[in-house]
Amino acid sequence: MPRAADGAQKRAAVELVLEGIGKRAGAETWLHSMDLALHGGAVTVLLGATQAGKTSLMRIMAGLDAPSTGRVRVDGRDVTGMPVRERNVAMVYQQFINYPSLTVADNIASPLKLRGDRNVAQRVHELAARLHIEMFLDRYPAELSGGQQQRVALARALAKGAPLMLLDEPLVNLDYKLREELREELSQLFATGDSTVVYATTEPGEALLLGGYTAVVDAGELLQYGPTAEVFHAPNSLRVARAFSDPPMNLVAAQAVEDGLRLPDAALLPLALPDSLHDARQGGALTLGLRANALRLQAQPGDMAVPGHVELAEISGSDTFVHASTPWGELVAQLTGVHHIALGSAVTLYLNPAQAYVFNVDGALALAPARMQRS
Repeated sequence: MPRAADGAQKRAAVELVLEGIGKRAGAETWLHSMDLALHGGAVTVLLGATQAGKTSLMRIMAGLDAPSTGRVRVDGRDVTGMPVRERNVAMVYQQFINYPSLTVADNIASPLKLRGDRNVAQRVHELAARLHIEMFLDRYPAELSGGQQQRVALARALAKGAPLMLLDEPLVNLDYKLREELREELSQLFATGDSTVVYATTEPGEALLLGGYTAVVDAGELLQYGPTAEVFHAPNSLRVARAFSDPPMNLVAAQAVEDGLRLPDAALLPLALPDSLHDARQGGALTLGLRANALRLQAQPGDMAVPGHVELAEISGSDTFVHASTPWGELVAQLTGVHHIALGSAVTLYLNPAQAYVFNVDGALALAPARMQRS
């Protein structure tokens, strides 16, 4: 294999395929049988709540655990029984892991030296600068805060240059501002395509920022996998919509009628229901889904009005979240900018029917917003 100019071997990203992977512990099922073929050189986000099965899945990918059923293939080779020490994998956990007897600089340099990199000092300083720890290079991990130690662990993983990089909620212990900065940095680093990256998170916003592909996991089941934007805009079920919405998607019980959906206050939401709901047109039970950012305070052409009263108005960053009691139940609107709205005051929320999701009685997606429908 040709060698890069700095003396380190140039490694290609790997193709990682899971075939019928499942995991049981006694009578408990941690992972239900799933198939997943990751796109080499891209970022795959594992999105799901705590205990959804993300860490169990990543440990199997890394070789730290063996699956109860199924096979793991890397570039077509079955590596199911291969221990982690025999695989070229970099992994970062929620809880930082560093060498306590080495300085920060030596921690970051350790994989570079193993690779035979000729520019170790330069690369260490570049990574330290990217992760805002260059001022700590001469310190030992015990002298750093938890967030600083996590950044050292991230830098060492990036320095390894492994063709498969697994990151299990690596930013969860960092402060908000640094987390936002590092998300931007990591998305740029991952965009090089040098590694196949698997990134676990509970935060939908993090998945959207990282882009690439997203696998939504819930209760040990793989619910949906595809390009991140596609999964977000067209969740295939209520479970995916709940997992991939922050704040949670507004869900309203509805009835299918000839001209659309009949809502709890007898209002009609005009929609052209697909043929798949033909049997439900005569009063069939459906669920209307509305993302919080689809609700607004100013009417636009074609909008429908929903009256209500303000139960809570919270300002978060540059957005205001308004919780309103309405005839449809409690609705949450995400408004851009800072809005000071008195509690208990009357409010009218507006929505465009074209931004509505419809889920059938089984929770499967029946209708997505018009912009996502395909011919």
